Amino acid sequence: MANNFSGRVSLALTGASGVQYGLRLLECLLRADIQVMMMISKAAQVVVATETDLPLPGTPDAQQQFLQQHFGAAEGQLHVFGREQWMAPVASGSGAPAAMVVCPCSTGTLSAIATGASNNLIERAADVALKERRKLILVPREAPLSTIHLEHMLSLSRQGVVILPAAPGFYHKPTSVEELIDFVVARILNQLGIEQQLMPRWGESFLS
Repeated sequence: MANNFSGRVSLALTGASGVQYGLRLLECLLRADIQVMMMISKAAQVVVATETDLPLPGTPDAQQQFLQQHFGAAEGQLHVFGREQWMAPVASGSGAPAAMVVCPCSTGTLSAIATGASNNLIERAADVALKERRKLILVPREAPLSTIHLEHMLSLSRQGVVILPAAPGFYHKPTSVEELIDFVVARILNQLGIEQQLMPRWGESFLS
């Protein structure tokens, strides 16, 4: 998969509420000329149908074609893989991108990653990121959090995983849901080291 894109990122959408964060992140990554290796769980497809008006198809090939057209991705910029597509680049340390984001990250996926389950491609891709000591960002959206959830987050944090809850701030005085979504997406892009104009960094006004 040789390319001339400015970077490569693995992106997984799982079955937590807040799929809008993941879709907006996908849009921003594509606009930033990033090649995206994408995985969408069955539960995430249900959430997309429930929380959005996006007519997302059911198969990886159809999803890839639809999302590529919907977001105006360049040829070869977006690849969508199925849950048991074990020959996908993300399944091996020799082919996976240097960073992976699970957004939103369900607590079930969180548990599987923390215990090394690797029962599907999303879990395997995260396991690869862990074993290769690569950037792994998990964006959970759950409330309240149980002791089990917190213990899994602590375990993963100790291994270098970034736990970035979908918890938007309000100091920028948001006036729309889209601005709340962009707050979280901006934080993810900052963690990835990708330039973004969605949200100014704290204190930037004093440096200009």
